[in-house]
Amino acid sequence: MIKFLDLNKINSKYEDEFSSRFKAFLKSGYYIKGSEVTRFEQSFATYCGTKHCIGVANGLDALTLIFKGYIELGKLNPGDEVMVPANTYIATILSILNSGLKPIFIEPDNETFNMSPTEIQKHIKPSVKAILVVHLYGQLASMSEINTIAKNNNLLVIEDAAQAHGAVSNSNTLTALSTSDKKAGHLSHAAGFSFYPTKNLGALGDAGAVTTDDDELAACIKLLHNYGSSKKYINEKIGTNSRLDELQASFLNVKLKDLDRDNEKRRDIAKQYLKGINNPKIKLPFYDGSHNHVFHVFVIRVEDRSHFTNYLDQSDIGYLIHYPIAPHQQKALLAYKSLYLPITEAIHDTVVSIPLSPVMTAVEIETVINALNLY
Repeated sequence: MIKFLDLNKINSKYEDEFSSRFKAFLKSGYYIKGSEVTRFEQSFATYCGTKHCIGVANGLDALTLIFKGYIELGKLNPGDEVMVPANTYIATILSILNSGLKPIFIEPDNETFNMSPTEIQKHIKPSVKAILVVHLYGQLASMSEINTIAKNNNLLVIEDAAQAHGAVSNSNTLTALSTSDKKAGHLSHAAGFSFYPTKNLGALGDAGAVTTDDDELAACIKLLHNYGSSKKYINEKIGTNSRLDELQASFLNVKLKDLDRDNEKRRDIAKQYLKGINNPKIKLPFYDGSHNHVFHVFVIRVEDRSHFTNYLDQSDIGYLIHYPIAPHQQKALLAYKSLYLPITEAIHDTVVSIPLSPVMTAVEIETVINALNLY
C-alpha cells in the first residue's frame, strides 16, 4: 500500500531532536510564550523576508486575526466585503465571516485553480475593501496582477498561505533564485499560515502564524491573540486566546531548516509525474517549472471520480479529495447555495490528490505512474 501521506515516516528522522527538545521544554518549566516561540517567530519572519511573524494557534485564527486587526485599526469596518476564491477550503471563508465581514466568491482560473484576476476585475465595487488570495495546493496566485488591481482600487490584499510555505515568486523558470524574489507570506499586506501536521512545514498538532511588514498591524495582532493584553492582567482590547504552543514552536524550529530541501523534492516528484503520466482520462495540473509551486498536494482531474478512486483502492494507492464539496454548497453556508459558480463546482466534482511527499521512494513514484497510465 502506498500511503497518500506517511507522517510517521516524515517525522521519524526528527525523533531524537524532538525528544531532546521535549526534555528541555519539560525541564524549563516555561510552557507558554517562551523562547522557542520567540525563536520561531524570528526565524520564520527571516525565512519569509518579512519584518514580523506572530505565532498563533492555527491557520484559521491567523486569517481571522488579520481581519480583526484591520478592523481595530479602522482600515476595515464590519460589513465590508472581501473577495475570496470560491474553490478554497471553508476555513478561508470562515475567517471572513467570523470577523463580521462578507465574502464575495470569485471563480478561479480553470488551469491553475487559483483566483482569476479577470474575475476579480468583474467584482470591483465600492463595498469591496479587500482581497483574500489563496495559494491553492501550493502554487502562488497571480500576485503581480492582483496587487496592481488592489493598488488601483485601494484594496487590502491578504494571503492565505496555508499550503504554500516556501513558494517563491520567480518569473524566470530557468535561473537560480535572486535576492529580489519574494516568498509566500511576503506578497501582500499580511498573510496567514497553518502548520497543521500535513502541511509542507507541519507541526505535531495545530499551529499557525501571521507574517507582515505592517508595524501597526503586527502590534495589534500581538495584543489580540493574547487576550488583548501586552502586560499580564492589563487588557487594552477585546482579544482572544490564540497563541502558538511553545512545544509546537520547538518542533517547527527543528523542521524549518529542511523546508526548502523538502520542497525541492516535492517539485522533483511532480516533474516525474508530469513527464511520466500519459493518460487521456487524466488531466494533469498546470506547472510552469518555477519555484512558485511547492506541491503541497498534486491534484489531477478525472471525469468519473468514483470509478477512478475505486481503481486506486484496488491498486493499493492512497488518495484524498481536496475538496469534495464547494464551500457555497456546504450546509454551514446555506446563505450562498444559490450562487452560480460552474468552474468551482466542476473542479470540486473532478479533483483527486495522489501521493506526493518528500519521503516517497523511487519505486513508489514509479508504481503510481504505472498505475495511472494503466487506468
